[in-house]
Amino acid sequence: MRSLRHFDLNLLLVFEMLMRERHVTRAAEKLHLSQPALSHALKRLRDALDDPLLVRTEHGLQPTPRALQLLPIVQQALAALQAGLTPPATFDPATSTRRFTLATTDYFEEVMYPAFLSQLLGYAPGISFSIELITPEVLSEALEQRQVDMVVGLDSQSSLPSGVVQTPWMHEELVCLAAQQNPHVGDAVVLEQFARQLHVELADISGLLPSPIENCLTQHGLSRRVISKNLNYIAAARVVSLTDAIMTLPRQMAERFVAMLPVRIVAPPAELPALTMTLIQHSLYANAPANVWLGEELTAFSKNTHR
Repeated sequence: MRSLRHFDLNLLLVFEMLMRERHVTRAAEKLHLSQPALSHALKRLRDALDDPLLVRTEHGLQPTPRALQLLPIVQQALAALQAGLTPPATFDPATSTRRFTLATTDYFEEVMYPAFLSQLLGYAPGISFSIELITPEVLSEALEQRQVDMVVGLDSQSSLPSGVVQTPWMHEELVCLAAQQNPHVGDAVVLEQFARQLHVELADISGLLPSPIENCLTQHGLSRRVISKNLNYIAAARVVSLTDAIMTLPRQMAERFVAMLPVRIVAPPAELPALTMTLIQHSLYANAPANVWLGEELTAFSKNTHR
């Protein structure tokens, strides 16, 4: 045999079985082949290797020295192929000590993460998490290099680099937050009134998130004045509590601030879209058992939370 390209690798299975059984009929049965088919495969092996391989003697078929030399090499190669083709072991949360790194929004870290972690530790006591901010580098580099396992909570309208996969995760209603003593808004605002207010919003450090609020206002020929862009929700909510500005945020986050600060929830304009959040990971690792498990746990948790 001069080149592996011209050798049928299926013949290695035939060779290994013939060497094990030393009997054509039994080898054919084990390989689920007819005896003529196996005899033909043996002839091809002999031609390819330029050796009789198995010779009929008074004691049945016996291997030639060339066959005995090849046997451990073929067995090792077949074992390596079998190991490589075997599906990876399933992720076992009960015994894993895996540390996951998540890049997340304030919403997930404040509203979802504490209860999510508490639940997981009940049946995955060895796992742990690191939480990071969502930045352009996370999406373009860290996911591919597996420095970050998953991005949780980014809006579905975000522009994403190639190579990452985005899965819908959960929907959340947007509401407005205003100081309790804010005289400019009541229990609800229409779009024109909403545009006239002073606004506080979160700064988009990812650089990838188009503002659904700005898009909505632009479509209706309106604009607004943003007096403060903050890095986190709690700082933004404190600004709202001390000014006549309003902010727009997910309802569950707003409900937490109502319990903490002198603020109240205001029904937003009907034209504002709901927030659709996603799970993002790199396609290189999307089928890794640990990533699959984590994605399933996050999805199940979000569904239970919104029943």
